[in-house]
Amino acid sequence: MRKMERRGQEEHTDEPVLDAAYAEHKRQHEKEDERKKEEETSANVEESVIYWQGQDDISRSLKENKETLTKVLGLGETFDVVFREMTFGGTPTGILFINGFAKDNILTEILKRLSYLTPEQVSSHALHSYFEYYIPHIQVTKEHKLSSVINSVMTGMSAIFVEGGMAAIVLDTRSYPARGPEEPSLERVVRGARDGFTETMLTNVALIRRRLRDPGLKFEVMQVGRRTRTDVCIAYIDDIVDKVMVDSIREKIKKIDNDGIPLADKQLEELIINKGWHPYPLVRYSERPDAVASHIMEGRVVILVDTSPSAMIMPTTFFDLCQHAEENRQTPFMGSYLRWIRFAGIFASLFLLPLWMLMVIYPEVRMPGLEFLGPNENNTHIPLIAQFLMIEFGVDLLRLAAVHTPTPLASAMGLIAAILVGDIAVKTGIFVNEVVLYMAVAAIGMFATPSYELGLANRLIRLVLLVLVAVFKVKGFVVGVTLILILLITHRSYNSSYMWPFIPFNAKAMAEIILRRPMLTSRDRPSFNKTRDSSRMPPRERRRE
Repeated sequence: MRKMERRGQEEHTDEPVLDAAYAEHKRQHEKEDERKKEEETSANVEESVIYWQGQDDISRSLKENKETLTKVLGLGETFDVVFREMTFGGTPTGILFINGFAKDNILTEILKRLSYLTPEQVSSHALHSYFEYYIPHIQVTKEHKLSSVINSVMTGMSAIFVEGGMAAIVLDTRSYPARGPEEPSLERVVRGARDGFTETMLTNVALIRRRLRDPGLKFEVMQVGRRTRTDVCIAYIDDIVDKVMVDSIREKIKKIDNDGIPLADKQLEELIINKGWHPYPLVRYSERPDAVASHIMEGRVVILVDTSPSAMIMPTTFFDLCQHAEENRQTPFMGSYLRWIRFAGIFASLFLLPLWMLMVIYPEVRMPGLEFLGPNENNTHIPLIAQFLMIEFGVDLLRLAAVHTPTPLASAMGLIAAILVGDIAVKTGIFVNEVVLYMAVAAIGMFATPSYELGLANRLIRLVLLVLVAVFKVKGFVVGVTLILILLITHRSYNSSYMWPFIPFNAKAMAEIILRRPMLTSRDRPSFNKTRDSSRMPPRERRRE
């Protein structure tokens, strides 16, 4: 009896020793994990997985998979990453998903179906049984690499890990937060579709596919950025587009190696175009699915970036950026008239102010009948170039203020700006009346430019011309215009002339730029796209049959 008591006392005294040893071992293990975490310099998910578990394959042990996911994804640290552990048919199972992306109703139905399973139904191949028979979902795949599973989950999918299985079942249960298609604010039309692109790439693809039911329409998806893993889609019609251009764009996107493109298409443009400090846009942006579908049918390549409500169209020309969807929503005559008015506004936004200032400071260049140009009363001692620069910067300031002003206050802000700039500034002698007038006309021309990027570039060129005219007079204007033309002529948009069809000159294509021709007379696609199929319509002989 005493021996048993002594033995019990010895076991009782050993328990604190074992607990202390276990606690010390746990502390050492946590310190080692913290050290490894601080020293980790993984460039992507695959390197991170290999760093923590030595390989990229999925382990048969659910516990080991969970430990790796804890290190890589931060299970328990970030609230929206969920790893739900359950037992189905006697087999331990873990479901990994992002709380904000997963569709609750789909996952609930899958879990409900799996909860009815018995050990006899699952047998020894639970993963195979789940995949082949018991998951009531359409888009289901198997993944054998843990990094691929994590990348899929980060896009909004869900993954099922099964004890004893060396793969994971990936289900497309994505539900992104998104707004409905609305008419783009920069490309409004009087008549026409009112839907526009959203921030969800899948929705944008569907909007294009609805208008183009051609089986040759291809959408290639790839991911850009080691951290952002942003989805990028290349859209084109296979039997129309120039394959060399598609291959070039695809290779440039695949070669991108950076942290990511959180600002979407604009950062992607800089990475694949590399235009440096060139002020003019070398791609066209559009938020209208009908305009994008029309350009795809012309043989262009379109790039869609997830989280961006606009599409990049390549290649493009200066004259493409001057056209608007409204012209094609009217009759050919009215469409041509609207196009001429828009061209006149773009010309005014570029050259009206420099020409007027040149005629004021150098009256000899005035043509007969233009003697009325110039300040009739110059009550200010501020030089004209200073007035122009002040009002240019003032208009830009007003534009920025309008963007950041809440909608209910925008009208009041515009009224205050009109009173201060348009009336008080003239009465106090800061500005000459004509300076305000011509600046207003130039600003209207800039806002009438269909491409917002082109309007900003023209504004910058106008500032350069104003300074050159103020310093060098006629020589400055001539040299400035010449340099601008050389800048536009020598630059190319994906191996296509930026000033086509003016340089190189193509009379037929130039006529289609000047006039909005009827569809029945516009039989060929633009030649600068180098399309494989250049005809929009079958030959006349075939049409008669």
